[in-house]
Amino acid sequence: MATVDITGEQFASTVENNDIVLVDFWAEWCGPCKQFGPTYSAVSEKHPDVVFTKVDTEAEQQLAAEAGITSIPTLMAFREKVLVFSQPGALNAQQLEQVIDAVKALDMEEVHAHVARSQAESAAAAGKQDGSQIPEA
Repeated sequence: MATVDITGEQFASTVENNDIVLVDFWAEWCGPCKQFGPTYSAVSEKHPDVVFTKVDTEAEQQLAAEAGITSIPTLMAFREKVLVFSQPGALNAQQLEQVIDAVKALDMEEVHAHVARSQAESAAAAGKQDGSQIPEA
């Protein structure tokens, strides 16, 4: 499968409607991005079950900011709507294949359970901070 350029408007639906989505955040002026691009494209041809997307950080500055991109290229991997990998820097083909294999091998029941526990802990912590501690006058 070839890589697909996506915009901020397409990002959420792409992640929500596909099992595995890789996102390459890049820019035209970025040397390492240009080095990684052909590798990313070549590996995409070997994995028709994975959606390989690209986000131009210059054209999609708001999306890049919302995603917390501070260095490019940055590769993110989503599986069943969960961000399971995020790393800046250009990967070689073998490293990219290892990331894909690891994402495919994840026990998603365990991942979803972990996410649910983390969300519950965050909600509980937020509840303790919302007015439960009244400062003394």
